[in-house]
Amino acid sequence: MRTRTRLDAAIVESLLAAAVAAPSIHNTQPWRFRLDPDSQVLEVHSAPERTLPLTDPMHRAQYLSVGAAVFNLRLAAVHQGRRPEVRLLPDPREPGLLATVRLTGSLDADDQSSDSGLYEAIARRHTSRMPFTGRPVPEPIVAEMASAAHAAGARLHVPGITGTRRLLRLTAAAEARNHAHLDRTAETRTWITAPGADTPYGIPVTALGPPDAAARMPMRDFTCALPALRRPALWFERHVQVALLSTSHDRREDWLRAGQALQYVLLTATAHGLRTSLLHQAMEWPDLRAATGLPGHKRCHPHMLIRFGYGPDGGRTPRTPGHFPVRPAASPATDTETS
Repeated sequence: MRTRTRLDAAIVESLLAAAVAAPSIHNTQPWRFRLDPDSQVLEVHSAPERTLPLTDPMHRAQYLSVGAAVFNLRLAAVHQGRRPEVRLLPDPREPGLLATVRLTGSLDADDQSSDSGLYEAIARRHTSRMPFTGRPVPEPIVAEMASAAHAAGARLHVPGITGTRRLLRLTAAAEARNHAHLDRTAETRTWITAPGADTPYGIPVTALGPPDAAARMPMRDFTCALPALRRPALWFERHVQVALLSTSHDRREDWLRAGQALQYVLLTATAHGLRTSLLHQAMEWPDLRAATGLPGHKRCHPHMLIRFGYGPDGGRTPRTPGHFPVRPAASPATDTETS
């Protein structure tokens, strides 16, 4: 018989603080949490007001973001000695409920294995939009990143030189399309914030990176039609290291699994001292997304191109604090909201 221990405020705060540290497209943080303290269930809901209708009309990127937050919740629960039981899309009558995490009891001593520094990496992981050194990442670390993706139900493919160039060309083509789409560029600009702005969402200008002086690295240009905000160009690494994250199916639950796999990979890289940035542009155009798939693999649905390597840390982006009061679940249930 499972023992159910009531969560106290400190545990809930630590769980939510970990969850909201997850990456999200344009730092929209498109999630909302509801706690039912009687059933020990944390519900993870979508936040429709923090979506990107033009960039992400199918909400796939939103699901990736929520999946990453769910992975952090799981990791934080285990760190607290609790056993997390995750269900994805648990109620077809409530499509906005994307996942539930039930803490079913305390972990036994035999169940508490080392997470290899993954929990500590949650706070250290930041997207780095700066040039990397080009120093090769050792194969055992790359293999560990691939194993992390596989354990979460996804695949991480690390291409060779030819494959890398193909993926970067597709990303560059998507970036050019984004620039030519005035409504999309306007949507992107709404998530760029000025220094000192009192908002927990979006990307501060100080966290943006420079363009590549050689025009080989298609980093997203958030400044778009605001060249005054653009940083001076720098030379990016000549030998780019990227990995393509994909799943065998392309359903909503696969998007959530891909998000968990993405965060598992990013935290594994961070724990080994790597820096990462996300190249999502090609995934925002159906034809280019399909073209990024592995040649000869019919069941390859790409979700993210991850750039990784050694280099400077990324700039911090804001988060809504995870410390919220725990109130009894009533009718209707009390919302504990974060972003």
